Amino acid sequence: MIASSLARKLGAFVKLSATELSVLDSLNKRKRIFVAGRDLVHQGQSDQAAYILASGWACSYKLLRDGERQIVDFQIPGDFLGLRSVLLHTSDHNVEPVTDIEVTEVLASDLLDAFVKTPRLAMAILWATSRDEAMVVEHLVDIGRCSAGARMAHFLLELGTRLSLVGLGSREGYACPLTQYHLADALGLSAVHVNRVLRKLRDKGMVTFREGLVTFDDYDALATFAEFDPTYLDQIGPILV
Repeated sequence: MIASSLARKLGAFVKLSATELSVLDSLNKRKRIFVAGRDLVHQGQSDQAAYILASGWACSYKLLRDGERQIVDFQIPGDFLGLRSVLLHTSDHNVEPVTDIEVTEVLASDLLDAFVKTPRLAMAILWATSRDEAMVVEHLVDIGRCSAGARMAHFLLELGTRLSLVGLGSREGYACPLTQYHLADALGLSAVHVNRVLRKLRDKGMVTFREGLVTFDDYDALATFAEFDPTYLDQIGPILV
């Protein structure tokens, strides 16, 4: 599951060879389970390990001095967790499981060995991290310049596009474990405002988020409303053979 999710994601950039797939699979040595709500990466820690998310959802966040938090992003199967703590030696954020999750722990030495054996795999992972950075830029623009409705619409569409890459979503919708409090902390809104915005989008016949399921009632209308251009996600670009 770990290898297939990550391989499917990286396969959007590089057509992975049998050798590269084997190296990816070799990273699947140390499986671990973390329960929802208990951080697995802490801001300021210097452990030289990252994780590959196999199943479940997690979120990256920063805590403010007043106890409030800002969720920076959500991670889904196939994503790395805490990769910057390996590359920068110290984590600059926390990672919390949104649901119970299964991960593979990857040491810095594991990654370096994989990169030496398969340079194209290193290039694909660089693409994945660059894509994650592009998403953070979009989130900053959304929070700073977009209305609450457009912000929510863009966020739900982005999640759907990301999930479709690993076989967990489509233009019809996807399963989503996030609560209104998660959405509030990610989008800079209150939980009450989140509820109001979701109701308006549903009443307009564009999207319904109910009982853990996001349903795109009119995908094209929602994308137009959000001015959603998935180019920054680079999921339809040329594949390196």
